[in-house]
Amino acid sequence: MSQFISVFDMLKIGVGPSSSHTLGPWRAAEQWIQTIKTQNKFNLIDRIHVDLYGSLSLTGKGHATDLAVLLGLSEADPEYIPIEDIFIIIERINTQEELYFKGGKKIPFLKANIKFNREFLPFHANGITFRGFENGNEISTETYYSIGGGFIVQENNHFEEEIEINKNNFPYPINRAIQLEEYCEKDNLAISEIVLKNELELRSESEIDFELNRIWETMLECMYIGCHTEGRLPGGLNVKRRAFDTHQKLIKNTSYANPQEWLVAIRSTEVRFREILKWVSCFALSVNEVNAALGRVVTAPTNGSAGVIPAVLMYYMVIENHEANFEHVKKFLLVAGEIGSIFKKNATISAAMGGCQAEIGVSSAMAAGALTELLGGAPAQCLVAAEIAMEHHLGLTCDPIAGLVQVPCIERNSMGAIKAINAAEMALETDPKEVKVPLDKVIDTMWETAKDMHKNYKETSEGGLAINVGLADC
Repeated sequence: MSQFISVFDMLKIGVGPSSSHTLGPWRAAEQWIQTIKTQNKFNLIDRIHVDLYGSLSLTGKGHATDLAVLLGLSEADPEYIPIEDIFIIIERINTQEELYFKGGKKIPFLKANIKFNREFLPFHANGITFRGFENGNEISTETYYSIGGGFIVQENNHFEEEIEINKNNFPYPINRAIQLEEYCEKDNLAISEIVLKNELELRSESEIDFELNRIWETMLECMYIGCHTEGRLPGGLNVKRRAFDTHQKLIKNTSYANPQEWLVAIRSTEVRFREILKWVSCFALSVNEVNAALGRVVTAPTNGSAGVIPAVLMYYMVIENHEANFEHVKKFLLVAGEIGSIFKKNATISAAMGGCQAEIGVSSAMAAGALTELLGGAPAQCLVAAEIAMEHHLGLTCDPIAGLVQVPCIERNSMGAIKAINAAEMALETDPKEVKVPLDKVIDTMWETAKDMHKNYKETSEGGLAINVGLADC
């Protein structure tokens, strides 16, 4: 038995810079509001206090966790809020020292009402507790955990919306990669076809197409914005945006009116090997520069690794197949989402639990498997590609300088995308029967590595580059 994790769970639209430290706390705030409404306490609460624990506290400032909490307690929705409104809402709260609680209710709120606690709660590294008061008496206390990719849970309570996947409600219940491979072989179906049949148990194909296209359009717009925005990233590191300059050199200073016109123009360009590397890197960098500036991205499977999958998909569309259409995008995202879900079920996609191998490593594996199907690979070869990509990210630490999702995070997306393409090409030349390390084994190894990894290298900014390179060095 296993939880069903939809493609739309793995590929969420949200605001940067972090799915676990920004989107997760944002959703936790929304969940708490629903809880107190259900308990008929919403109208009674006149003061709120929020405690952040563990990794949420240690890197919360750099990940805008405090801002995400305020936005979640307000009327904002991370999927649809105009990005420019984020800073208006935050400035209003800080200036007026008053929170427009969900539904328009006003509550006094000071910066001190969010407390950063260094200690870790036992259940998960990313803990957040909401406390509601009435006339000085605490009437609501709820603790949530942001477990990566925007997913939130409470200890021993995985929320009602989680669906068990079994033969009674899904044609292809999948927990391990070997099951997926066996289904494909038995019924002579591609991975994307298996995944689609499961998704159809929850929604119509037109709904699936609409949402997948919305995800792709968000990815494309994000790359477009990143490639057309110059300057420096916020946060104090003074990091210069590089996608803009790279893009200008590649397109030779030509301008485009919108993302679709831009895509058509790139696809008509013939490129050499070095330029291919530059284009892929540019796509990946552009997404994560937007993410670092609190822009809108798609978790793939997290915000910190959001650039890998769109960069590899763009590589296919502008380099490999200039005739590619939405059906190719659909297959790619379906395969990528399913591979990511297998990692989540059997290991983690949270850097606070597994280091950066859980983010960039998983995203590279997702992209490698998806690209392999589009390039004509058999299902077994797709899983080989995912295994190769993850195998060469094992042990990758998460050590963001100053707690910002910038250095080394942005560059790692570029490296993850290149590795994914290389893994796909290697898999296409591989006989799966000769493979020594199946995908399930590398996933198990990743989880064992995560558990063995020192906590300083799990998104705490207390090890590695985070302590050897400081603001003064930048």
